[in-house]
Amino acid sequence: MNKSNTTLLVIDVVNSCAHEKCESPEIDIHFSKIRGMIPKLSDFIDSYRKEVGESVIFANITPWTKEYLPENIQELYTDPDVAYYSDDNGGFPEEFYQVKPEKDDLVITKNTYDAFTGTELAKTLKDRGIQYLVVTGIFTEGCVLSTICNGFSAGFNFIILKDLIETADSEERQEISRLLKSRVFPFLYGKTITSADFLSSWAK
Repeated sequence: MNKSNTTLLVIDVVNSCAHEKCESPEIDIHFSKIRGMIPKLSDFIDSYRKEVGESVIFANITPWTKEYLPENIQELYTDPDVAYYSDDNGGFPEEFYQVKPEKDDLVITKNTYDAFTGTELAKTLKDRGIQYLVVTGIFTEGCVLSTICNGFSAGFNFIILKDLIETADSEERQEISRLLKSRVFPFLYGKTITSADFLSSWAK
């Protein structure tokens, strides 16, 4: 692992996954823990650029509405208990929330959970000689998990920053997130450490 074969991946730090106006109180979806994590993530992105390298990839999403989503998600959402289309009246879903890609960063826009399906991410990483992805973002049990699973199956290595991955506030989702970080990620997909430990180990 070195500067030339490593990149930072920031998953779905967008308004529709973080902004207070995009919460859904009627189904107990609140993002205060996510908003609490993002300033630390923003600081880490700056530190990563200074201490590791300029290679940063941001994944975002199309509007999470029927006309943009693939048929399998649309079919899943015919069950009203799991349907979760976003309210795009404010144009929020396409905009990053309190993080800002720089001119030379790569932005991957996806219309499903993981950043590899339907995008040029895998090809771009291989073309650039990238083997290691340092993962951060939202939601632990959703797009982060899906991206890690698919990327690992495609042959990439992962360093998972457990303090810079977050999910919604509910006790159930927080517990799933905790179990993924403490058991699933480190045993199946990659080294799972804090951002401080990552920067410290890199300095050595």
